[in-house]
Parts: sequence; C-alpha cells; structure tokens
Amino acid sequence: MNMSQTNPVRGACPHDCPDTCALLTTVVDGVAVRVQGNPAHRHTDGALCTKVSRYTERTYHPERILTPLKRIGPKGRGEFSPVGWDEALTDIAERLTRIAAHHPEAILPYSYAGTMGLVQGESMAARFFHRLGTSLLDRTICAAAGGEGLVQTLGGKLGMKVEHFAESKLILIWGSNPIASNLHFWRLAQEAKRQGARLVCIDPRRSETADKCHEHIALRPGTDAALALSLMHQLIVHDRLDHAYIERHTMGWDKLRERALHWPPERAAVVCGVPVQQITDLARDYGTTQPAAIRLNYGMQRVRGGGNAVRAIACLPALVGAWRHRAGGLLLSSSGHFPVQRAALQRPDLLAARTPRTLNMSTIGDDLLHDSSPSFGPRIEALIVYNSNPVAVAPESGRVVQGFMREDLFTVVLEHFHTDTADHADYILPATTQLEHWDIHASYGHTDVLLNRPAIAPLGQARSNTDIFRALAARMGFDEPCFSDDDQTLCRTAFGDAVDFRQLLDKGFSTLPLPEAPFADGGFPTPSGRCEFFSTRLAAQGLDGLPDHLPNFEVAGSDPRHPLAMISPPARNFLNSSFVNVKSLRDIEGEPLLEMHASDASARGIHSGDVVRVFNSRGEYRCKAKVSVRARPGVVNGLGIWWRKLGLDGTNVNQLTSQRLTDLGHGPTFYDCLVEVEKA
Repeated sequence: MNMSQTNPVRGACPHDCPDTCALLTTVVDGVAVRVQGNPAHRHTDGALCTKVSRYTERTYHPERILTPLKRIGPKGRGEFSPVGWDEALTDIAERLTRIAAHHPEAILPYSYAGTMGLVQGESMAARFFHRLGTSLLDRTICAAAGGEGLVQTLGGKLGMKVEHFAESKLILIWGSNPIASNLHFWRLAQEAKRQGARLVCIDPRRSETADKCHEHIALRPGTDAALALSLMHQLIVHDRLDHAYIERHTMGWDKLRERALHWPPERAAVVCGVPVQQITDLARDYGTTQPAAIRLNYGMQRVRGGGNAVRAIACLPALVGAWRHRAGGLLLSSSGHFPVQRAALQRPDLLAARTPRTLNMSTIGDDLLHDSSPSFGPRIEALIVYNSNPVAVAPESGRVVQGFMREDLFTVVLEHFHTDTADHADYILPATTQLEHWDIHASYGHTDVLLNRPAIAPLGQARSNTDIFRALAARMGFDEPCFSDDDQTLCRTAFGDAVDFRQLLDKGFSTLPLPEAPFADGGFPTPSGRCEFFSTRLAAQGLDGLPDHLPNFEVAGSDPRHPLAMISPPARNFLNSSFVNVKSLRDIEGEPLLEMHASDASARGIHSGDVVRVFNSRGEYRCKAKVSVRARPGVVNGLGIWWRKLGLDGTNVNQLTSQRLTDLGHGPTFYDCLVEVEKA
C-alpha cells in the first residue's frame, strides 16, 4: 500500500445500517483526510450520512485506544495501564486455557454489529471459539423477531429491490425513520413522491420522516399486527383482493380470512389508539393503488408480539397482488439474497462432536449472574467482547452492570474507545477501524456486495479483530491451517465463486444477479413454495400457525404505578452506541432527552428543560424532558443510545428496559416498557 497516495481508496461503511454505503477515502502522506460516498455506486450516489462523513474524526479521535491496556483499578472505574501485546496475549491465553481445561462453555464470546463486515465480524473469531468449544451466542439484539417472521412467511429475509421504490405509487413507511437511519431509501421515496406517490408513515413517534409524509398514523407501541389484521378485514369486506394471486401463490388463506374478519376497524382503532377513518382510508388506498410498497424496519418488532406483527404485515402484499410489480411488495431485509459461505468462513466443523450450549445475548444481564446448575450449565467465568458495547446497549442494564462488576469474571474487550463496557474489562485490546483493515460486506437494504480495502496503516499498536484472534489461536496452540488464512483470503472465502472477486477489486462492489420482481410468479422459498399465511413449521412447534396480535407484556393502562409506555428510538446523530463520543456529533445531538406530549407533561408539572426521573420496577434514569409534538399522548420517547457514563446519573435508557423476549426469534423487547415520569 502506497502511503503517499492521493487517489481515493475504495471501501465500505461498516455500520449497522441498511444503506451499506460505498466509500472513497482520500489519503495524503499516509493520513486519511476525507471520507466521502462513492458516486459510481448507485445506492450511495456520492452521498453519506452526517455520521460517516465525519469518519476521520472517529479514526483519529484523541481518545482512541492505541495500545493494549490492563486493568489496575476497581472494575467499572476505567483505570488501566499500558502493556505490551506479548504480555496481554500470553496472560489472556493462559487464563482461557485454564478455564477451558475444566469447562470451555464457561467462556462466552459476545459480539454483534459494531462492524457488519463478514471478515472482521464472525470469521477468524468464530473459528477460534469453535475450536476452543466455548458457549455459542444467539445474536438476537436487533432483528431476530422480524427476521423469523419473514422466514416463516416469505421463506427468508428477502423482499423488493430497494431501487424500485422510486416507481411506487403508495409507500407505507412502517416502523422506520429513514431520514435518520436509511437515508438512501428516503431519497428514493422522495423521488416517488415527486412522481405523485403517496407516503404514509406508521410510527408511534412523529419522526422527522413523519413530518415529510402525506400522513402519519401514530399507533400505540406493539399494536402493528392489530392494524395489519384490520387492513385485511377491509380488503376482504370491500373485495380489494387479488384472488388469482392468492389462489396460486399463497397457503392458508381460508384460516387467515377467518381471523382477519374478527378485526373490524372499530376494534383495531381502540387497540391502536388511532381514528377509525385512518384505518379505513389506508385500507382503501392500499387495496386500490398499484404498485403499492411497504418499507418495514426493525423498531416495530421490539415488542412481545414483534414476530407476529412482521408476519401479519408480510402477508399484505400477497393479498393485493403487489408482488406482481417490481415496485410493489415489501422490504424489511434483503440479507437472505446473499450467498454467504458461512460454514467456510466460520468453520463450525472445528467443534468436532461437541455441542456447546447457546446463550442469548439479550439476556446477558441475567446470564452473568447465574450460578452453575444442571439446566444452565457452568457459571460464565470469561467474557470476550468485540464489535459490541453490551453495558450500554443490552436491556435491563442495571443487571448487566452487576454481572460485569463480578470480580471473578475475566473480561477481554476489543475496542477503539473507553466505552461503558471497556471500563469493566480486565484487558482492552486496541482494534482497527474500517479505514485500517480488509473486509467484505453484504447488505440488508440493497443487493450489492462491497469490498473494503485498508486506506491507511493501523494507528499505534492497533490490530484487526482477525489478527487478534489469529494471535490468540497461536498462543493456545491451535495449529489447524485455517488459522493462517490472511484477511484477503477470508474476503475471497466469504462468497466463494458466487461473486466475481476481480470485479470487487476493480470497482469496490458487485451487484447480485436477481429478478426484478422476485415473487411476481410466486416461487417463495418456503417449504410449500408459496407465501405462507399459515406456517406448518410454527404449528409443529406448538405455536399459532397464523399471525395474530399479541398484546405487549406491559400494556399501557395495565399498571397504574407506571401509566406511560416508553420507546427508545435512536438519536439521529448516533448509530446505536457508536459515534456518541464524536464531539461534533454529540454537540448536534445535545444531551439525553425524554420527549413527552404536552398533556402528559402538564399533568405532571413538567416543562421542557426540566430534569425528570423516569422509573419503573427495574430501575430509574434521569435526563432532561422535552415537551414535543413528536410524542403521542401516553407514550414517551427516550432517545438513545447514550453511553451510561454521559448520563446525569451514570445510566441510560436501558436501565428501564426488560430482558423478556419476543414471540418469535427470542429477540429483545426494548419498546415493550411501561414507566412513570416525575420532575426530579
């Protein structure tokens, strides 16, 4: 790599966002001076969000960790001393070897989407943990319920090609705020709007996106399935159905029809807290407008019935034949289109005959506090965290902190910064950023593969995740040849022969060859080959084979001590807990806020700028209140995810969320949460 180059280096945005943008990094004398969108990539079109356009601020941040660190003070205080890589790796390997000698399942990896890269995510790391025989991690914290809902209905995490939304005539933006979190889709929606399309936003919060749509339906959290079933009711009653498509390409229609007829608009209006007229008008528009498209996002599935809600909504396009059109149908995730060679990357064969337990990342708070037992298995003695910040992002964070504070828990964190989680580590190992390593990316918002080349040499003593796990494998005597694969080899392995790697090297991206309208003639990858309104797979598990409305665990009005529902959507200038420490972005965001409707605030004597105490039986959180039209009556919006250490009390909104899991996929229920608010 020529460190004096000025030609932009092609790369990919690593963050947990459906846009998966193509990057161009300008390097002068070995220093990255600018990160911009690649105009040659149609989905990026030269534009980046505010967050990633400032990526050099993240890479060259003055607080970046650039040497291995060893804890010298109490856990949670963030007191560390620099050590050499040899000392750190030797000590970590010895500790893990001792634990593994009596029970390797007492070691737990913990990671998610700090990078979405297939190489710096779960490649060498997965090989290492499979070879060691540690506990497995069920990575559920974002999309598990919705993903399972799609699999049980459409057959996979599949949907429309995003570019065709520009041709749609009706777009339902459901549980999504694309202005903040899916910018390039929003540009397509705006193009459709200019061509006469109607845009409807369905979201408890009056988001920035809702402001720009023709209509906003502010339903209560966790009532999306009720709305979808009522739309079906109206499609049936007014015969706005594509009977031919239903007959040829769906399964279970008679059963679904019977259920939907129990959901007249009057019933759904009471459950959802919206006017009857909004439901009937939306059903009329959806049943009479072609092509009609739905852009779902994951916020609406973070409740008890999240999987069922996605199932109900995913049934709608087949009812009206929207899939016949390339600009009709639904998109929640496109990730199932990508032919990722996960077994080749992750090598589960290294487990040999072992079948270790699987722990759910969304219940890490409880799991760290479990003692050994026949049902649970061994107590967790070591935790290796990479690509995640669980102390900030996992639910019921009071319990999470309690677990991380255990003196007998050996914790290693691979990080760029002193996050809340890193503060509780025994060792922090400095990881590279996206500008400093190779990686390859799929997407869940479009259908292009992207290659990321390193633009600069690693800063300080930082090492890539893959390099760290290679080094640990060597220290532990793992001599299988797969541990010698370099990062370019791993990039080539990710898709094998299914993607032209030469094209990736030449252009930086490659488009998957897919049909323009994936289900125009049916062909759903379900067991029946049809859109499965009724899932025999769910029925075989003893679950309801039909989608239904499942009320929240914590239904508004069910607990007089905690009368307000709370959701915790992402703050516009952060991405989960990433970018919180980039000062220019934090200055834009301001401070942790709770949005309240005027009626709820006035009833409690609360005004904008007041410090409020938000609480329930799990904990309490102090922040500033903002009386805002963005909150609907009875619902407060705790914008996140701020690092705990930046909160008024050293906590964040996840002090209040629960570890209960969704109906399908065992995902978290962040938006199924009752609270009370009082002036502090």
